[in-house]
Amino acid sequence: MKLVKYMNINDLQVISTDESQVFVAVQEWYQTDTYNLYQSDSHGVRYALVLEDVRSSRQAEESVLIDILEVRGVKGVFLANQKTNGKVVTLITYNKGRDWDHLRPPSTDMNGKPTNCEPPDCHLHLHLRWADNPYVSGTVHTKDTAPGLIMGAGNLGSQLVEYKEEMYITSDCGHTWRQVFEEEHHVLYLDHGGVIAAIKDTSIPLKILKFSVDEGVTWSTHNFTSTSVFVDGLLSEPGDETLVMTVFGHISFRSDWELVKVDFRPSFSRQCSEEDYGSWDLTDLKGDRCIMGQQRSFRKRKSTSWCIKGRSFTSALKSRVCRCRESDFLCDYGFERSPSSESDANKCFADFWFNPLSPPDDCVLGQTYTSSLGYRKVVSNVCEGGVDPRQSPTQLQCPLTPPRGLQVSVRGEAVAVRPGEDVLFVVRQEQGDVLTTKYQVDLGDGFKAVYVNLTLTEEPIRHRYESPGVYRVSVRAENAAGHDEAVLFVQVNSPLQALHLEVVPVGLGSGWAAGLTVPVRLPATPSPDPQSCPLQPLLSLENSVTTRFADTGDVRVTVQAACGNSVLQDSKVVRVLDQFQVVPLRFSRDLDAHNPNTPEWREDVGLVVTRLLSKETSVPEELLVTVVKPGLPTVADLHVLVPPPRPTRKRSLTGDKVSPVTAGPRFSRHRPGFAASCRGLGAARLAGSQRLGGAGGYWAVAVLLVIGLFAVGAFILYKFKRKRPGRTVYAQMHNEKEQEMTSPVSHGQGVQSTIQGEGFIDDDLDSQTLGNARNHSGVVLSINSREMHSYLVS
Repeated sequence: MKLVKYMNINDLQVISTDESQVFVAVQEWYQTDTYNLYQSDSHGVRYALVLEDVRSSRQAEESVLIDILEVRGVKGVFLANQKTNGKVVTLITYNKGRDWDHLRPPSTDMNGKPTNCEPPDCHLHLHLRWADNPYVSGTVHTKDTAPGLIMGAGNLGSQLVEYKEEMYITSDCGHTWRQVFEEEHHVLYLDHGGVIAAIKDTSIPLKILKFSVDEGVTWSTHNFTSTSVFVDGLLSEPGDETLVMTVFGHISFRSDWELVKVDFRPSFSRQCSEEDYGSWDLTDLKGDRCIMGQQRSFRKRKSTSWCIKGRSFTSALKSRVCRCRESDFLCDYGFERSPSSESDANKCFADFWFNPLSPPDDCVLGQTYTSSLGYRKVVSNVCEGGVDPRQSPTQLQCPLTPPRGLQVSVRGEAVAVRPGEDVLFVVRQEQGDVLTTKYQVDLGDGFKAVYVNLTLTEEPIRHRYESPGVYRVSVRAENAAGHDEAVLFVQVNSPLQALHLEVVPVGLGSGWAAGLTVPVRLPATPSPDPQSCPLQPLLSLENSVTTRFADTGDVRVTVQAACGNSVLQDSKVVRVLDQFQVVPLRFSRDLDAHNPNTPEWREDVGLVVTRLLSKETSVPEELLVTVVKPGLPTVADLHVLVPPPRPTRKRSLTGDKVSPVTAGPRFSRHRPGFAASCRGLGAARLAGSQRLGGAGGYWAVAVLLVIGLFAVGAFILYKFKRKRPGRTVYAQMHNEKEQEMTSPVSHGQGVQSTIQGEGFIDDDLDSQTLGNARNHSGVVLSINSREMHSYLVS
């Protein structure tokens, strides 16, 4: 399932799988009692958002009920209760969630008095609860053989009120409503809706039921028993044409069930003929007849006809296919509709993280793929011709793509194994051409091999380690377009032989010290090869490790956290540079509300800022690296790299995962005062800059960057639609494999901060010492564990 990026899912509920399409309700990290509704394509793979903040409730046995109801009888119609700003309102859609509207209130109540309920301040709202009792209708009742007939409990007003359960009915699928009762009733449709039976939902005994033969316009009463009974449920005989119902209940709490049969057949003298029927046209609340690509008319019995519809009755009368319009198309995966103006209401724009031109994961060299223009037709929509925003989609050749997202793991995830035990290594690749890729495998104990089609066949590599130790397993995938590397550390341990606690069992007083002896029998095995494990295990409650790199270049850093058989690992390439410029960036508070604090979001935002600044300042993109820091408020560091003496090849974003963490040997304790204010995404202040030694005149680049920040603006701010969570997420899993590396240092520590490679500065060192430490710059590598963080921080 391809959902929206940066989604941290708490729960997922399948709503519907009809017509080769999946509706799912997803609860994200910032939601407690609401869900977002997503709709799939015809393959059930790519999902697009159709409605936010649908109310949910938790029932007995921890089951979750979501306030959305598919109206039976008319395809594409749904009712949903949306909760925004603490208020719950009822919405209806006629085109499977593409457009939503409030329910129109009736102008008069059941007594003919004005309701004084006028939109937009007042609407009709319905309870969409399922009944605990399977033999009653619940708060809203619809039926496949009674299209357009909806009867439900609710109220008029600005929001749904829990204790108000007046009964309303519509016979034209929600276009017009009427109030029929002041209290909630159980409902049963008989004879294709030709008879509607209703019994009051109450805890007191009853002997009266109400029924209507004109779709709720008028109601009659009937004493179905001479002795009042506590009604437990309503049943009808098999078949939609039946006119026989059964009321079952009990006279007292100690009595057996009483079943009362009610037969409406004697009330009708004949079968209906064609002269007894009229028709009604399906329209939405705007009066549009073209719904789901067609105009549909339905057969309806005239109110003056007193006859039985019977088994041969069909509700569908006629339909006509409409010409396609923009409203027949949803935004495709990776696109969203603009909320800015009415003129752009039907236009779809690509999300900032989505590249429509990027080839699909299964794109093979030599084949072609279709680039989405941002639109897809609503599933089951049958419109033809007319407007089609998908016309002339771009046909592109599948390029030779470098491997990306390479992963190596142990089947069963047990990376702590015994000597001589079979280990199955599984190599997976998220993106990139696999047919032309060679895989170099090094299992750390001298075994090396080259494979082809390793990820295509998904066959594991079987291996045995004979000696204890920690072995570095590396896989390098490479083709003509680029390469990627994955590293895994396997711990080979011999089991302990015995454990025995010895202590004097008696003769100890409260003031005596007891001598404890715990002999542990270790296996007679040689010590691990130091080459197999160059780093010693380290535990730090401050979850950070300080190290220094002696030489410039790219250095791969790998961290592995193990607890029993549960192992997490992350690997990054740190670029160690001799000289660079750091320009701290500050963003407006508006961006904080859309910051999900996940590593992928920060990486994409950094790429967007880098790309826009490069475009506005003409500084080559490979010389700019924007690092958005974890946590709130949203801040970033712009790393400006020194141009090399010769032209450089553009950075490949599809090769090694190079961390924008940079390290340089020269630092200054003083930052010159330099500030500018921008709007939108870069509502940014350049809070200062580290002085670059030996790069005089390079401040012109920084000035150009300030000018470019003004252009970043509102380009992408409205696209960051992810609400601020109730608590800060310090670490986020990437594809449930990679752990994030963050900094524990506050953003406000100024020049002495050790964030993301600005440098590790010891207070005992002066600036001259730092300037001489040319090849020994320090970097703070911080590791946060999502599961353990609450235990490490008091």
